[in-house]
Amino acid sequence: MADVQVRSDRLLKRLMKRTNTFAVQPLSDDGEQLLRDLLDASAALWNEINYQRLMRYNDEDGFEGDVWDADTGALEGKYKGVLGASTAQQVIRKNSEAWCGFFDTKNKYHDESNTSVTEHPKPPGFRGNEDDGRQLKTVIRNTSYTVEWGERSRLEILVGSELKDRYDHTGRLRLEIAGDPNWPDYEKQGRLDLWYDETDSTFRASQPVTITDARDTPLADETAALDIGANNLVACTTTTGEQYLYEGRELFQRFRETTREIARLQSKLEDGRYSSERIRRLYRKRTRRRDHAQEALCRDLLERLYADGVDAVYIGGLTDVLETHWSVETNAKTHNFWAFKQFTDRLACTAEEYGISVEVRSEAWTSQECPQCGSTDRTTRHKDTLTCPCSFEGHADLTASETFLRRHQNSGSFDWRMRREASRQRHTEKAVRPMARPVSSEIGDFRDAENAQRFRARFEWDDHEWSESPRSHRPKEQRTDPSTVHRNGNVASGES
Repeated sequence: MADVQVRSDRLLKRLMKRTNTFAVQPLSDDGEQLLRDLLDASAALWNEINYQRLMRYNDEDGFEGDVWDADTGALEGKYKGVLGASTAQQVIRKNSEAWCGFFDTKNKYHDESNTSVTEHPKPPGFRGNEDDGRQLKTVIRNTSYTVEWGERSRLEILVGSELKDRYDHTGRLRLEIAGDPNWPDYEKQGRLDLWYDETDSTFRASQPVTITDARDTPLADETAALDIGANNLVACTTTTGEQYLYEGRELFQRFRETTREIARLQSKLEDGRYSSERIRRLYRKRTRRRDHAQEALCRDLLERLYADGVDAVYIGGLTDVLETHWSVETNAKTHNFWAFKQFTDRLACTAEEYGISVEVRSEAWTSQECPQCGSTDRTTRHKDTLTCPCSFEGHADLTASETFLRRHQNSGSFDWRMRREASRQRHTEKAVRPMARPVSSEIGDFRDAENAQRFRARFEWDDHEWSESPRSHRPKEQRTDPSTVHRNGNVASGES
């Protein structure tokens, strides 16, 4: 009864922004063609406003003023009969946001004190063309569509009067929704993105929503530190002594193979052409594969940290990663493959659901620092192994995450280790945790006794989920506070 009261006292309600993504299907052939015409007109409007702005950006003859002097009012009037005034306004507004983002990124690129942008940004691109086909995509104001969830979920969107006359259609266009939403109950909805996914030959929609979350806060105040790497995507150490390692080599290999195929196809294009439908399809497939792995990793890791009582996570900044590890391949992995900023944003967004805070801290030189003697210039890294003449040998990324955690614990190294031991005693009522062998079986026995006593779990991606590798070294007793986790890894509700 007391535990229930404590959990009730720790219940927090938070407003959070999330996104429902789902497939939609027109109810008739005429409905499908109407939808295609709507999306095509939106792409045409985007291209026209983007062309006017690009010409002004390049100071082309016949275009006066800067990018913001484009005649958006005339373009809105030209397309509102097909799209509806509100949708035409939203397409123009989204293009404006794209240009604002471009200028912001460009300023960061030219700011010598800012190393978050390492490649020269390009202005917003076009959505295909009339000859090769435009990218069917639009955006709809939050008041110009409705969604009803249920056994026969449906989406209704506003269309312009010209389209209604062309297809003898009345009212809004109704689309059938396939699947169930992640967030069916929400406080309010944002503007809707609607597009045709040529990879799967499916119409899809993305609906931003604001939800109220009432998940219990973590039952303890433990801390975790993450080392974001190029080969091992995430190495994590917690103040409870657990360590988790998420491998990324196979994911990056598949990313590189797709990139090579894109380059091969681009080399065969005719002069003056820069892309094709097949190339665009490969780009989208590559991105979706990475995003799926990212989302699953964030969810898997945070469920484990939540069960361990972690309420704060430290993550290193991108500047530290590039300054201490820069190479052409590392840069490609950090920016193109793993999309570092997108991953950290996704991690923070997901952590919010669990009541876990994410803080960006400096992790400079943690990958080179020996935890035994503190040296950074005598250590040597070979593949996943960090060695030091003082006799230390350990897994490089996991050692870095532990060093990172220890560095940012306010009470210092000694108190941090005492806190970890106290946490173990608090969560383990019976025997002391048995010794665990190193995480990487190919490294062999570590000579460092403290390092050899770590609990470690290694995870590999199988295109659907992160599963624990047989090379993990897990103590035989159950994990901390097993009542908070179901056997399938989902967070328990606290009800019996």
